[in-house]
Amino acid sequence: MKSLRILAATAAVIGLAACNSDPKTPPPSPSGKSASLRSMEQVAIAAHKCWFASKDPAFKKYQMANELNNFGGTPRFLLVPAKQYGARPLLVVQAQGNSSQVQVFGPLMSEALGARIGSDINRWRSGDASCGAAA
Repeated sequence: MKSLRILAATAAVIGLAACNSDPKTPPPSPSGKSASLRSMEQVAIAAHKCWFASKDPAFKKYQMANELNNFGGTPRFLLVPAKQYGARPLLVVQAQGNSSQVQVFGPLMSEALGARIGSDINRWRSGDASCGAAA
């Protein structure tokens, strides 16, 4: 008898939850990933491959801090000084919500390397994962 009451209460709670038809966020893609996460994944993979795995000398002084799975809905990665992982970011590359638009900002963007970073990010965001500069 007690288990029937628990079952009925559980069914009632599930039924009430199903009645809420006002979603607060857009439904995720069939893969379960937001547009921002999908976009940032392709950009982050290309950045790691082209800037760090290739040992590009222009990025030798930096390391990548990947924060694609953060809980704020803003997948991003940071470039920080190579031996100071917890230091203030020199570059932030992020997307927000259900947008595939990628934002790039930080002190590195106003240095000589900024033009290359912008060009690389735009190319990767469009789906071209090639490395633009020779390492």
